[in-house]
Amino acid sequence: MSAPDRTARPATIKRRTLLQGTAGILASGIAPFVHAQEKVLRYLGTAVNQDKAIAEKFKADTGIEIQYVAVTTDDVTKRAVTAPNSFDLIDTEFFSLRKIVPTGNLKGIDARRVKNADKITTLFTRGEVAGKAVGDQGTAPKKVIFLEGEKSKAFAKAPTQWMTLIPTTYNADTLGIRPDLIKRPIESWAELLNPEFKGKAAILNIPSIGIMDAAMVVEAKGLHKYKDKGNMSKAEIDLTIRTLIEAKKSGQFRALWKDFNESVNLMSSGEVVIQSMWSPAVTAVRSKGIDCVFQPLKEGYRAWASGFGLPATLSGRKLDAAYAFIDWFLDGWAGAYLNRQGYYSAVLETAKDKMEPYEWAYWMEGKPAAQDIRSPQGVVIAKAGSVRDGGSYEQRMGGIACWNAVMDENEYMVRKWNEFVAA
Repeated sequence: MSAPDRTARPATIKRRTLLQGTAGILASGIAPFVHAQEKVLRYLGTAVNQDKAIAEKFKADTGIEIQYVAVTTDDVTKRAVTAPNSFDLIDTEFFSLRKIVPTGNLKGIDARRVKNADKITTLFTRGEVAGKAVGDQGTAPKKVIFLEGEKSKAFAKAPTQWMTLIPTTYNADTLGIRPDLIKRPIESWAELLNPEFKGKAAILNIPSIGIMDAAMVVEAKGLHKYKDKGNMSKAEIDLTIRTLIEAKKSGQFRALWKDFNESVNLMSSGEVVIQSMWSPAVTAVRSKGIDCVFQPLKEGYRAWASGFGLPATLSGRKLDAAYAFIDWFLDGWAGAYLNRQGYYSAVLETAKDKMEPYEWAYWMEGKPAAQDIRSPQGVVIAKAGSVRDGGSYEQRMGGIACWNAVMDENEYMVRKWNEFVAA
C-alpha cells in the first residue's frame, strides 16, 4: 500500500470576484469555471488508494478530472458522517459502513446504471468463490453491500438493485516472512509468537486490524476459539491483549508498525523476519532483490476490501460524472493495473481482457511465470518460473478466515490495545 500522499489542491475563487455581482461574474469569465467544475470529482480516501496513474488515465479517456483528497482511514469515516458535502466520491473500507450508512449520508448506487454491475465477483455479492462459501467472521462485504432502497439507512438481507459501495481494491492478508533468514517451513499464524523469532517479529499497530491478526495467532496456538474474531466480547479482548502484552514484555516484537514503508524497511533490513504484512509491501521488498514471501498459512487469511460510495447530496451532472467513473473503473484498465500490484479487481473478466495471458496466468491462476513479471512501473517483481505466493485467486480468496471489522466493543478494544502499545 505504497502510494504517496497526494492531497489535492482545491480550486479557489478570489474573494473580490465573489463581490462583483451577477454582471461582474459574467464579465469575469467565472461561468466557464463553474461549468468546468462539473467535470471535477473530489475523491475522498486514503493516500493508499489514490493513484496518480489512474486519475491521469481516467481524465485522458473521459475528460473528467479526479481531485484527490487524502486523509487517514479514521478521517474518511469522520468526513462521511459529519461533512458529506465535502466530497463527490468516497473510497472507504466495507467495515466502515456500519458507522456511515445509519447516518443516511450515502445514497444507494443504482446497479441498473452500472454497466458491469452483474459481473462483480460473487465474493462480494454472495460471499462465495467458485461456488463455495468463504469465512465471513468480521464485516464480510456480503453483509453490507446492499441497501433496502436508494435512501435507506439499513442494509438489505438479500441482493437488491441498490449497492452501498462498488468494490475497488481487496485482498487476503497473511504474514510476510524472510525465508532466506528463517530457513524452514512456516505454516501457522502461531509462528508470529514463536520464541524462536524473539526480537525479530513485528505486528501491525492499527488496532482494528492488529487485533484480528492477534486473534488468528491466539486460535492457532489453541488458547481460545472465537465465535467471531471481528466482534469480540470484552473477555475475549482481554485475553487477546493479555497474550500480546506477555509476548511484548518477553521481547518478542522488534517493532509495532503503522506505516507501509516502515514494514518494507523492517523486512528489507533483516531486522524483522516474520510480521503482519500487506501484499504490495512484500512486492516492494522483492523489487529490491530481497527474498520475501507472503506466506499462505493453514488457518487461512484475514481479508479486507474497499469500495466507492456516493454522498446522498450528489445530483445532476456531478452524479453523472461519478457514474462515469464507476463504469470506467470496472471496464478493465484499472482492474488490470491493480492486479499487477497484487490486489484483486471487482470485475475479473474485464481486467483479464487488459492483461497479457502470461500476466493473468501468474497473478490469477497461480501458474509459473512464463516470463519476468513487472509492476505497472516496469520494475521486475517476479522472475520467470516463479509462482505467486498463495497460488490462484480461488486458492487465496477461497481461503479467507475473517474480514476486517469494527467491533461493537470498539472503544474498549482500542483502550486495551493502547495498553499493549504502552506496556
